[in-house]
Amino acid sequence: MPDVTAADRPAPPAVSFPAAPAWSGPPSRSGAPAAPPAPRWRRLATPAGVLAAVAGAFTYVGIVDPNHPGHYPVCPLYRFTGLYCPGCGGLRSAHAFAHGDLAAALHDNAPAVAGYLLFAVLWAVWAARAWRGRPMRLALGNAQMWVTGALLLVFTVVRNLPFGAWLHP
Repeated sequence: MPDVTAADRPAPPAVSFPAAPAWSGPPSRSGAPAAPPAPRWRRLATPAGVLAAVAGAFTYVGIVDPNHPGHYPVCPLYRFTGLYCPGCGGLRSAHAFAHGDLAAALHDNAPAVAGYLLFAVLWAVWAARAWRGRPMRLALGNAQMWVTGALLLVFTVVRNLPFGAWLHP
Protein backbone atom coordinates (compact mmCIF):
# COMPACT_ATOMS: atom_id res chain seq x y z
CA MET A 1 0.00 0.00 0.00
CA PRO A 2 1.40 3.34 -0.97
CA ASP A 3 2.04 5.96 1.69
CA VAL A 4 -0.74 8.64 1.48
CA THR A 5 -0.15 12.08 2.96
CA ALA A 6 -2.75 14.62 3.98
CA ALA A 7 -2.15 16.56 0.78
CA ASP A 8 -3.04 13.50 -1.29
CA ARG A 9 -6.38 12.85 0.44
CA PRO A 10 -9.53 14.17 -1.23
CA ALA A 11 -11.31 17.07 0.52
CA PRO A 12 -14.40 16.12 2.52
CA PRO A 13 -17.73 17.15 1.00
CA ALA A 14 -19.04 20.58 1.99
CA VAL A 15 -21.57 20.57 4.81
CA SER A 16 -24.69 22.60 4.21
CA PHE A 17 -26.83 24.02 7.01
CA PRO A 18 -30.55 24.59 6.79
CA ALA A 19 -31.74 28.13 6.15
CA ALA A 20 -32.35 30.43 9.10
CA PRO A 21 -35.88 30.45 10.48
CA ALA A 22 -38.30 32.82 8.81
CA TRP A 23 -38.71 34.95 11.96
CA SER A 24 -35.56 35.85 13.76
CA GLY A 25 -37.04 38.66 15.83
CA PRO A 26 -35.28 41.72 17.08
CA PRO A 27 -31.78 41.12 18.32
CA SER A 28 -31.35 40.66 22.04
CA ARG A 29 -28.88 42.65 24.11
CA SER A 30 -26.21 40.08 23.34
CA GLY A 31 -26.75 40.56 19.60
CA ALA A 32 -28.25 37.10 19.05
CA PRO A 33 -31.74 36.92 17.55
CA ALA A 34 -34.55 36.63 20.08
CA ALA A 35 -36.70 33.53 20.33
CA PRO A 36 -40.06 33.59 18.56
CA PRO A 37 -42.93 34.81 20.74
CA ALA A 38 -44.97 32.30 22.66
CA PRO A 39 -48.55 31.66 21.54
CA ARG A 40 -51.14 34.03 22.99
CA TRP A 41 -52.73 31.39 25.20
CA ARG A 42 -49.38 30.76 26.81
CA ARG A 43 -48.64 34.47 27.29
CA LEU A 44 -52.03 34.93 28.99
CA ALA A 45 -51.65 31.89 31.25
CA THR A 46 -49.98 33.74 34.15
CA PRO A 47 -52.34 36.75 34.17
CA ALA A 48 -55.30 34.35 33.92
CA GLY A 49 -53.95 32.26 36.79
CA VAL A 50 -53.50 35.32 39.00
CA LEU A 51 -57.02 36.51 38.15
CA ALA A 52 -58.42 33.06 38.96
CA ALA A 53 -56.65 33.04 42.34
CA VAL A 54 -57.91 36.52 43.24
CA ALA A 55 -61.42 35.69 42.04
CA GLY A 56 -61.33 32.51 44.11
CA ALA A 57 -60.26 34.42 47.21
CA PHE A 58 -62.99 37.04 46.71
CA THR A 59 -65.54 34.27 46.13
CA TYR A 60 -64.55 32.57 49.37
CA VAL A 61 -64.66 35.82 51.36
CA GLY A 62 -67.96 36.67 49.68
CA ILE A 63 -69.45 33.35 50.79
CA VAL A 64 -67.92 33.09 54.29
CA ASP A 65 -68.95 36.28 56.08
CA PRO A 66 -66.13 37.80 58.15
CA ASN A 67 -68.70 39.76 60.19
CA HIS A 68 -69.58 36.53 62.01
CA PRO A 69 -66.88 35.57 64.53
CA GLY A 70 -65.04 32.29 64.30
CA HIS A 71 -64.42 32.10 60.56
CA TYR A 72 -61.21 34.12 60.38
CA PRO A 73 -58.45 34.90 62.88
CA VAL A 74 -58.51 38.23 64.71
CA CYS A 75 -55.83 40.80 63.90
CA PRO A 76 -53.02 40.27 66.45
CA LEU A 77 -52.39 44.00 66.84
CA TYR A 78 -56.06 44.61 67.62
CA ARG A 79 -56.26 41.60 69.92
CA PHE A 80 -53.27 42.61 72.07
CA THR A 81 -53.41 46.42 71.94
CA GLY A 82 -56.92 47.38 70.84
CA LEU A 83 -55.42 49.44 67.97
CA TYR A 84 -56.52 49.11 64.37
CA CYS A 85 -53.78 48.36 61.84
CA PRO A 86 -54.06 49.50 58.21
CA GLY A 87 -55.35 46.04 57.26
CA CYS A 88 -58.05 45.80 59.92
CA GLY A 89 -61.41 45.52 58.23
CA GLY A 90 -59.87 44.33 54.97
CA LEU A 91 -61.81 41.06 54.93
CA ARG A 92 -65.05 42.87 55.77
CA SER A 93 -64.26 45.34 53.02
CA ALA A 94 -63.66 42.49 50.53
CA HIS A 95 -66.92 40.84 51.61
CA ALA A 96 -68.88 44.06 51.08
CA PHE A 97 -67.08 44.71 47.78
CA ALA A 98 -67.90 41.18 46.57
CA HIS A 99 -71.57 41.87 47.35
CA GLY A 100 -71.48 45.21 45.51
CA ASP A 101 -71.83 47.37 48.63
CA LEU A 102 -69.18 50.00 47.86
CA ALA A 103 -70.18 52.31 50.74
CA ALA A 104 -69.73 49.53 53.33
CA ALA A 105 -66.47 48.45 51.68
CA LEU A 106 -65.11 52.00 51.89
CA HIS A 107 -66.23 52.30 55.52
CA ASP A 108 -64.56 49.03 56.52
CA ASN A 109 -61.20 49.78 54.87
CA ALA A 110 -60.85 52.55 52.28
CA PRO A 111 -57.20 51.78 51.36
CA ALA A 112 -58.19 48.18 50.64
CA VAL A 113 -60.83 49.35 48.15
CA ALA A 114 -58.20 51.55 46.52
CA GLY A 115 -55.99 48.46 46.36
CA TYR A 116 -58.75 46.42 44.68
CA LEU A 117 -59.21 49.10 42.05
CA LEU A 118 -55.45 49.49 41.55
CA PHE A 119 -55.16 45.73 41.13
CA ALA A 120 -57.92 45.76 38.50
CA VAL A 121 -56.18 48.49 36.49
CA LEU A 122 -52.73 46.88 36.76
CA TRP A 123 -54.13 43.47 35.84
CA ALA A 124 -55.87 44.89 32.76
CA VAL A 125 -52.63 46.57 31.64
CA TRP A 126 -50.70 43.34 32.31
CA ALA A 127 -53.18 41.24 30.30
CA ALA A 128 -53.18 43.71 27.40
CA ARG A 129 -49.39 43.79 27.28
CA ALA A 130 -49.23 39.99 27.47
CA TRP A 131 -51.74 39.76 24.61
CA ARG A 132 -49.45 41.93 22.48
CA GLY A 133 -46.35 39.99 23.54
CA ARG A 134 -44.82 42.81 25.54
CA PRO A 135 -43.44 42.35 29.06
CA MET A 136 -45.04 44.08 32.03
CA ARG A 137 -42.69 46.53 33.64
CA LEU A 138 -43.63 48.03 36.96
CA ALA A 139 -40.91 49.93 38.71
CA LEU A 140 -41.75 51.74 41.91
CA GLY A 141 -39.21 54.29 42.98
CA ASN A 142 -38.34 55.34 46.49
CA ALA A 143 -40.71 58.31 46.31
CA GLN A 144 -43.74 56.13 45.53
CA MET A 145 -42.86 53.69 48.31
CA TRP A 146 -42.40 56.48 50.86
CA VAL A 147 -45.65 58.19 49.85
CA THR A 148 -47.58 54.91 50.09
CA GLY A 149 -46.07 54.17 53.51
CA ALA A 150 -46.78 57.69 54.75
CA LEU A 151 -50.41 57.52 53.60
CA LEU A 152 -50.92 54.18 55.33
CA LEU A 153 -49.27 55.53 58.49
CA VAL A 154 -51.53 58.62 58.51
CA PHE A 155 -54.57 56.41 57.90
CA THR A 156 -53.55 54.15 60.80
CA VAL A 157 -52.96 57.02 63.20
CA VAL A 158 -56.17 58.85 62.28
CA ARG A 159 -58.36 55.76 62.53
CA ASN A 160 -57.07 55.16 66.09
CA LEU A 161 -57.69 58.73 67.31
CA PRO A 162 -61.07 59.75 68.79
CA PHE A 163 -61.99 62.00 65.84
CA GLY A 164 -61.21 59.16 63.40
CA ALA A 165 -63.74 56.74 64.85
CA TRP A 166 -65.67 56.89 61.57
CA LEU A 167 -62.75 54.96 60.01
CA HIS A 168 -63.15 52.00 62.40
CA PRO A 169 -64.20 48.78 60.69
